[in-house]
Order: sequence, then structure tokens, then C-alpha cells
Amino acid sequence: MPDIARQIDDLREEIREHDRRYYVDAAPSISDREYDRLMEKLKTLEAERPDLVTDDSPTRRVAGEPIEGFRTVPHTQPMLSIDNTYSRDELLEFDARVRKILGDTPFTYLVDPKIDGVAVSLRYSGRMLLQALTRGDGKQGDDITSNARTIRSIPLNLGRSDMPDVLEIRGEIYWPKDKFIEYNAKRVEQGLEPFANPRNGTAGTLKQLDPRVVAKRGLAFMAHGFGEMSDPPAETAGEIMSLLRTCGVPVDSHRKTCNTINEVWEAIEDWDRCRAEVGYDTDGMVVKVNELSLRTRLGATTKYPRWCIAYKYETDRAETILCDVSFQIGRTGVVTPVAHFEPTPLGGTTVSNASLHNFDHVERLGVHIGDTILIEKAGEIIPQVQGVVRERRPMHSLPVEPPKVCPCERQSQLQWAPVPEGFVAFRCRNSHCEKFLNRELRKKLPPACPKCGAPVEEVDHLTELLCTQPDCPERARESIIFFAGRNQMDIDTLGPEIVTLLMDAGLVRNVTDLYDLRIEQVIPLERMGEKSAENLIAAIQASKTRGLARVLTALGIRNVGGRAAELLARNFGDIDALTAADVETLTGIREVGPKIAASLYEYLHGDVGREIVEKLRDAGVKLTVESVEQNVPQTLAGKTVVVTGTLSGFSRGEAQAAIESAGGRATSSVSKSTDFVVAGESAGSKADKARQLGVEVIDEAEFVRRLGGGTAKPESKPDGSESTAPKTLF
Repeated sequence: MPDIARQIDDLREEIREHDRRYYVDAAPSISDREYDRLMEKLKTLEAERPDLVTDDSPTRRVAGEPIEGFRTVPHTQPMLSIDNTYSRDELLEFDARVRKILGDTPFTYLVDPKIDGVAVSLRYSGRMLLQALTRGDGKQGDDITSNARTIRSIPLNLGRSDMPDVLEIRGEIYWPKDKFIEYNAKRVEQGLEPFANPRNGTAGTLKQLDPRVVAKRGLAFMAHGFGEMSDPPAETAGEIMSLLRTCGVPVDSHRKTCNTINEVWEAIEDWDRCRAEVGYDTDGMVVKVNELSLRTRLGATTKYPRWCIAYKYETDRAETILCDVSFQIGRTGVVTPVAHFEPTPLGGTTVSNASLHNFDHVERLGVHIGDTILIEKAGEIIPQVQGVVRERRPMHSLPVEPPKVCPCERQSQLQWAPVPEGFVAFRCRNSHCEKFLNRELRKKLPPACPKCGAPVEEVDHLTELLCTQPDCPERARESIIFFAGRNQMDIDTLGPEIVTLLMDAGLVRNVTDLYDLRIEQVIPLERMGEKSAENLIAAIQASKTRGLARVLTALGIRNVGGRAAELLARNFGDIDALTAADVETLTGIREVGPKIAASLYEYLHGDVGREIVEKLRDAGVKLTVESVEQNVPQTLAGKTVVVTGTLSGFSRGEAQAAIESAGGRATSSVSKSTDFVVAGESAGSKADKARQLGVEVIDEAEFVRRLGGGTAKPESKPDGSESTAPKTLF
């Protein structure tokens, strides 16, 4: 058998090869399960020999801890923007400018798709990924290295020894269409607003301070150029891109080398015909002089390089008639206007509705029912209303106004629609009602919602409208779906369809009713048999043990997210102590601001919140924090602590939990506000930085003493030797 070091090296090389086949060649040779088995085997071997773990190991992609913020770092070479063109004539003018400077010098163009993502620069030193920066203002960008390392299509090691020792690879981080659609569907299931388009979603994801969040979203990378190179391995950009591909760097296979500007135009037209079929968004083609020496000769203006230009395709846009604006209710009571228009072909699909986001957006558009509106697909996926053709507004059009009562979707509701007489009128949504009402009769409509009768209140100049009635059926439905979600109470058999069935049958009105359900009540429901009913009830009963933090998150209290819920639960221990705290006390918890404190206090002391908490308690739902012992001494109260290196008595997560249980705050980056750093084996730059800043650095034994738990002692293996695997002390 080869020694463990050889096994680890072989496994890393095998995994890198499979990464290249999957992300670069788009031709995987093993299943996801087989890949996961290789990764687990590597993790096991590295756990046995942590001294052999290197930063470029495939297992190090998702090991990052949350960071406090992004550093701003200067680019070694500016990341300039690219000048745009929208016509063939302008493209010919660009070619003429290039030829005027180069004279008779022969050259070629490299043309590749312009991916609609977030521009980044990846710096490799000694073939290993050293740093990842966003474009920023072109002169400096944010250091997103910890997030970039989680993106599997970004190689941690270039592998080939003949690549430059210093190499900056520039490209786009983007969200593949299938991953984006899948993730948005999950957000909708959880009652959250979906991302507007892949690019915005990518930008927001890369701003996350927790790399583990980034790792779950399936972002990808595609290279399109380079910055600093210590020793260029070829004379043309096309040749270098081909070399990068052999190193496992994704490079667009649709790139093309052209000898003339006419060939460039043919490539642009060809790509326009097929770009909707690929798995990522593009909004144009980038045309670049291929020869590196000529790029230097052409130089740049203060804004743009003279050796490249981006041809931008016209956005796929269409005109249609706005027939109606309906209103949806979210779990927090937010009212969202939705535009409904005549079915319209757009970007390869037929669309008939689009979110108007909020009433401030409606006001900016100035949109009326009956207007001719302009719609386009943001990121070529999500239809959006972009404008109004005001000169074609019909005589009897009416402005879109915020509702005065809760527009509950479960009542018979009025909508606008064209009618044979040629004017815009109300039409009842009830399929059994054939009555049309013209706009003059609008004031005779019911003054309140027959279902819940609740008013709405204006928040922040129409940016949000909130339903003030917690018993609103639509709001209750979204709340129950959110309550059962994976990161809340995790009732995996309770999806949106089952929630609707239970509510339509009158079995459930709010989240507390779930715990009163009986199997015999559920069995008669459509698509529910005895086994399905048993599984549902079992899943609901199992959710009782989730604990206080999950319950606080699941209740969907405005402004109280998962992180705040964990902090509050850990600091107070049970629901009674939390309820007894005033706003000032709540705000005293680190990371709990005044908005969170006010929302939580209002909920726990309001009639509805008090009733829900008591019903959950009566149902046996756990409203305490089992993992936190109330008698743990708060020896680190108010202290900010960083752990670096490998500890013998703790895993990284266990060390963080121990710090927070003792009243401290565990962070991943060292700053002047850090109280002390715990340095284990192989402690690196964080310990060095702490010493430079004058921050105290302690060893593991002193860390355990400060926790109040005595001296850490490594576990022993069956043969009597000390184990290198971390163990739990608490």
C-alpha cells in the first residue's frame, strides 16, 4: 500500500481532474455520488494527517469561517471598463481606429461572449490561488478570496509548472441559469422575495460575509482575460486562454479568432442566434486585438483600452397591454403589486405577468390600467415592466392605486380587463359571476375585505404596504409555509400544496394549529393516504424539539433573522427570560440593533404574539436552548476572540461555540478590536498580524483556563497514543 502522503496526493489530483472534466470540458466521467465518495475519502485521510493539509486541497474550499468585512485592495493593473457599441457601423469605426494606429502591421481579433456577471481578478502565485478581488472602481476592489475559494470552477492550484509564477486571471463570476432558477424556487417556498436576475443575485451573494452561504448557491466562473503576468507563456491572448483551459480554468468554448472585421460581425450574428440556449446570461460579444504586443502599442484612454470593444445586443423587449394589477400578500403582511398583461412572446417564452416590486416603483413608472407597457426580461429570465408608452394611453385608463383594504387572494376580487364595448372595466374574479362594473361604480364596491376586513398602512412612502391583520388567510398561508421550511422548523413533508389543503379543509388557521392535527383528520384530504398522513404528523411532532432559536426564526418576526435568533436564544436561554427583557436590554446584545429589538419586543408583548407563544408552549414545543447550560461561567463576556491553527481539544466549530457560551464573540479576522487570539498548531498569518497589532496571542491550554474548564487533554487512541483528531470538551 502506498503511504498516506501518496494517497492524499493521488486523491487530490484525481479530484482536480474530475473538476476539470465537469467545469471546463462539460463532460463528467463519474456520478456525483462517486465524486462525493472521493472527497470523503480525502477528508478522512487529511483528518488523520492534518500536517499534510494544504491551502490548495479540494477539501479547503468550504472551510472558511464568517468574516467581519471586506478589505479594499489596489489592483496591480487597473481593471478598466470596456467601451460599448450597438451597431455594425460603430464596430467598423472601431476597426478603422485600430488600423490607423497599427498601419500595415498584421493582426487578428479574438471574439468571445460577454457574460453578464461580476468582474473579478484572481491572483495566482506559485500556481496557487492567492487572492480574488472585485473590479471595484477599477483601481481597487474588495478582497473576496474567502468567497471565491468556495466556487468549485475556480481552481485552487493551476497545476502546470510551466505557467507564470505570478498570474492574474480575469473573468466573470456568474450564476448559471439552472442553479439560479432552483435557488429562487426555494426562496419562494420559504416566503422570501426571489432575486430579480442572476447578475444581481451574484453580486449580492459575493457580498455575503459567510463563505458557507456562497458555497451553497452554485456560482461559477469563466475566464476572459488576464492582468499581471511575470512571464507571458505565449504571444497571443487566444493561446494563453487555451493554456489556462489545460490548467482547469473555465474558458468559453464559443470564443473565436477572426482575421477581419467582417468575420467578427459574422461571429456576432451567429452568437445572437444561439446565445439563449447556453446555461448563462450574455448581453454581447467582446472584440479584442489578439496579439499582446499590439495591445501595448494601442494603449488606453483614461477610461477604456483602445484594443477592445464590446458589442451589446439590444435587450429583448416587447410591447403589450396592461390588463390588471393584482396584489399578493407575503408572510410578514407586505403587499406586492403584480402586473398582468396580454400573453406576449419574449425571449423564447410567452409571459403574461411581472412583479411591480412596490408602490414606489409603480409611482415612478406612472403606469395606468390599459396602458401600452414595455416589458423585457431582466437577465433574460425574469420579465419586468420597464416603461410606459404614454402617448398611446387610452381615454378611460385609470392609475394604479394602493389598496385601501387587504387584497386577500381568497376573496372574490375585482380586476381590470378589456371588454367588448372597448373601454376598460372591472370584472369580478369569481368564475361564477358574469357581472361587469364600469369605473363609475367603483365607489359602490364593498368598503372592506369580506374575508378579514383589515385596513392597510403606508410604510416609507409606498415602498411597502403591510396588512395589519395577522389572521389574513393569505398572510397565514405564507407564514405556515415559512414556519415549516428547512432552516426553520424543518417539517419536510409540509409543502405549499399540503398547507393549502389543510387551510381549505378548515383544519389549520395558523402555525399553532399544526400541533393539534390528528391522523384521522388528514387521511380524507386529497392525495393523502394513511401512510402520508402518518409521515406528516410524525414530522410535525418531531419539530417540537428544534429549540428556541429555530422557533424564533420560524415565527417570521419582522427583522429577526436566523443569526439574530441564535444570538437572542443563546443570551437569554428561554422564552420567559426573553419576554421579560425590555428593548434597551435586547439592544445590549452584540449584533442586535434597535430595529430587531423593537420588532421582537412588539411581537412578544402583542396579543397575537403572546397567544402564539402560549399555544406553542401548551403543545409541547421546546422554547429553551438545550445546548447552552445556564450555569456556564461568562468568563469571556464582552471579549472578541479569534481562533487560528489546529487545536487538539476542539474542532473550529466547537471552539466558536465554547467562546459564545462563555459570553464572548468568535470572529475570523484579526483587528485592533480583537481581545486575544488562540493559536493552535500551524497557526499562520493571523497570529503574526495579532502580534503586529499588539493583540495578545495565547495557546490552547490558556484558552481552556480562560473558559474555566481546566486543561485540555488530547484523547487517546486504543493503542495508547494520543489522537490528533479534535474532541469536544463541553
